[in-house]
Amino acid sequence: MPRRALFTVATLLALLHLYIGLRLIPPMGLGTLGLSTGIALLAASALLVLTGLFSSVLKGARFSEQLTWAGLLSMGFFSSLLVLTVLRDVALLVAAAFAGSPAIERASAIGVPLLAFVVTLIGFVNARRVARVVDVEVPIDGLPAQFDGYSIVQISDIHVGPTIKRGYLNAIVTKVNALKPDAIAVTGDLVDGSVKRLGMHTAPLERLAAPDGAFFVTGNHEYYSGADEWIVEMRRLGLTVLLNEHVVVERAGEALMIAGVTDFMAHHFDESHRSDPHAAAKGAPGHVKVRVLLAHQPRSAEAAADAGFHLQLSGHTHGGQFFPWNLFVPLQQPFTAGLNRLRSLWVYTSRGTGYWGPPKRFGAPSEITRVRLVRAKGV
Repeated sequence: MPRRALFTVATLLALLHLYIGLRLIPPMGLGTLGLSTGIALLAASALLVLTGLFSSVLKGARFSEQLTWAGLLSMGFFSSLLVLTVLRDVALLVAAAFAGSPAIERASAIGVPLLAFVVTLIGFVNARRVARVVDVEVPIDGLPAQFDGYSIVQISDIHVGPTIKRGYLNAIVTKVNALKPDAIAVTGDLVDGSVKRLGMHTAPLERLAAPDGAFFVTGNHEYYSGADEWIVEMRRLGLTVLLNEHVVVERAGEALMIAGVTDFMAHHFDESHRSDPHAAAKGAPGHVKVRVLLAHQPRSAEAAADAGFHLQLSGHTHGGQFFPWNLFVPLQQPFTAGLNRLRSLWVYTSRGTGYWGPPKRFGAPSEITRVRLVRAKGV
């Protein structure tokens, strides 16, 4: 990390913590000892958040795992503390236009860190528990009877890395297999780190079992982590990696296509990996009646619709993961979460099965998605 960038981030964090301190500590009326304690806690928070942001440089250092956990938890707490401090200031401005009071200022100053702590604690529990199963029925026009009820279990955005390890993934795999799907889709951002560092932690994927196979497509984080090596590792574990490719599933003379594309931004890392739904569908047999595309980012939907797909399974957004980041997702992606329609294409966007960065989910629960194809009514 260049020193200038580190200095810039550290300065910004210091200024934001200073703002929080100035807005919250004086109204609390805690006296000299309380003031000193508050300043010390904010200074520690700034250092820990900086540690969380640059936790990758800690690998191999003494107590690196403990520091990483502390840093990432602090990031989650700081995020809520900052947002709530800003909201408090807005509320006080409004209240001052009517009838503000020192008692309200003191109570709200004390309430902000307490509420931030509660939100962070709930978010931690939500993030660390095994993702719930979300059932989704997708009506497909002209779906052959042989594929009515066909199930694909989707997991996405697990982010095996600093705080998500083998045990966490093993519990997910066990839950997926218990659903007994026809096929399994892993729609990218599986890892945050190299095969050398994380290979032992992704090993549970070898247990994924479905009659028509388990499929994997790359997400942007695979390209940060050495995509070529991870593609080889996924194949070694028995997953079918779809790089702008498809497979055809047969049922009594009828056919369904499961295709997959590389991440929407993959060409910035490797031009040969440019995402292309048209290439993924190329050469499909004429008797294929249903086309399903696995694409990490919802942004692939326009090209998928043009290529004639009926359903796209995506992730990437985490559903925002926790407030207020959910408000920013629509600036980059057409869909944030759930089942949406784009012309003749259904797009399901998973909130993700793990989490990225702070172990925190609030208002955007993680999910293991069981997608069932059903015949459209009246067809």
